[in-house]
Amino acid sequence: MPPFVRDLVAATTSAERAQALTPLRTFVHAVGVFVAIQRYPLRSARLRHLEDVVSGGVVDPADAITEMRKIHAEAATEAGV
Repeated sequence: MPPFVRDLVAATTSAERAQALTPLRTFVHAVGVFVAIQRYPLRSARLRHLEDVVSGGVVDPADAITEMRKIHAEAATEAGV
């Protein structure tokens, strides 16, 4: 099952169990941010590079994490979520 469909099913199931819309709102937010990041290949590539820096454990990840947060915040603003 593709990750998008899997996550949508999980959010829907969670929302039904909790009788709340929060899981669906969280899903829509995550998808909106993902799409906003992917719309710009350079930004998407930069985020992947930063993720590699953080997971590599070779250098202090503080600056990379700060930049990743900035990318996510900008994408959330663009997506309106």
